[in-house]
Amino acid sequence: MELLDKVNSFIWGPPLLILLVGTGIYLTFSLKLIQVTKLRLAFKYVFKDDNSAEGDVSSFAALCTALSATVGTGNIVGVATAIKVGGPGALFWMWLAAFFGMATKYAEGLLAVKYRVVDANGQMSGGPMYYIERGLNNKILAKFFALFGIGVAFFGIGTLTQVNAISQAVKISFNIPIIITVAVITVLVAMVTLGGIKSISKTAEFIVPFMAIFYVLGSLLVLIINIKVLPTAILLVIKSAFTSTAATGGFLGATVMMAIKSGISRGVFSNESGLGSAPIAAAAAKTKSCVRQGLASMTGTFIDTIIICTMTGLVLIVTGAWSSNTAGADMTNLAFTTGLPLFPAAGQFIVTIGLIFFAFTTILGWNYYGERCTEYLFGVKAIKYYKVIFIIIIAAGAIPFLKLDLIWKLADIVNGLMAIPNLIGIIGLRAVIISETKDYLDTLDTSNEKIEKILS
Repeated sequence: MELLDKVNSFIWGPPLLILLVGTGIYLTFSLKLIQVTKLRLAFKYVFKDDNSAEGDVSSFAALCTALSATVGTGNIVGVATAIKVGGPGALFWMWLAAFFGMATKYAEGLLAVKYRVVDANGQMSGGPMYYIERGLNNKILAKFFALFGIGVAFFGIGTLTQVNAISQAVKISFNIPIIITVAVITVLVAMVTLGGIKSISKTAEFIVPFMAIFYVLGSLLVLIINIKVLPTAILLVIKSAFTSTAATGGFLGATVMMAIKSGISRGVFSNESGLGSAPIAAAAAKTKSCVRQGLASMTGTFIDTIIICTMTGLVLIVTGAWSSNTAGADMTNLAFTTGLPLFPAAGQFIVTIGLIFFAFTTILGWNYYGERCTEYLFGVKAIKYYKVIFIIIIAAGAIPFLKLDLIWKLADIVNGLMAIPNLIGIIGLRAVIISETKDYLDTLDTSNEKIEKILS
């Protein structure tokens, strides 16, 4: 654990965080604040199918698949951890990382479609390994990314951490033995994932909107009940982002640097902008335009962090749970139960159900990411072996001697290792991103002018 702590601190140190946010800042200004000026158009593309184009699934299904892996325990546990370490100001830095991360996520989605290929099974394959190889002509770096991608799927956030989150939540709330929960998860994962991207995307299309709306409505209910303290809570977030937070209750106090580091790192970990995971799903979308899919992809960061993480953060602050002696999921549980004083059981139910669905869909999403990385490295014949190993690892979640701290550290490390080759790919192909965006938006403006002339 001591060795892994040192490796993790080195990988997720200031250089990588600066590179992640710095890439987003560069793209934001190079693309003229595209995440602001084209956000409305981006959401329009999410719900407008382009079925005549090549691809395996709709843009909405591709986004739901990406969100299934992105919206996970980090939205409940990760936000609580960030605020516990960095204070309420961490939420502000989470917002900032997400704002610039939207530009990075746009670039990832664009490159994924531009450089995608059709595999031997007739399915679309794309993602950082393809735009690094075909765009930068660097096979070694591409293979490293794919290898780290499989590592995350097997030993990172794709399996054991999620199984543990689900089984523990079910045991505490419903007193169901862990072995039974793990058995049910294993069977469900096998049933969905053996059907490939179409089966995974259909499941994601059903679960992701439901789970997001369910959790956001539950959070809004808490915020409405505590509406009087909401303005104070928002002011505390902004003030704490730039001044040290004093110790109060079970909170030990935090410096501005602690708020920045915990907010940015947990924000990036939650929305995965720059890590290179989401473009693997984006590559499967039915679309004729790489820019169009890039715009649809960037809405994922907005939904994950600006909406869902904000809901968790504000609930933690308005209820005062952030300064309690609890941490992680227990802190979020406390926030919802105290935030709904007349229905404390309902508060626990919201967190438990949220955790179950968020964690389960993360398993599905990362199963697909690992599959595409396996196909890239070893060919389509290796996919069936990958799926068998993945399901076996899911079943191993019932083994009691597995140390969760060790698993989380490994997850952090392989996640960070994925980001490095991906960011090199994005920076190396920045001219392509800017050129493709300019050409598309110029054509769009010309088309709009013609329509206006006809209408006038």
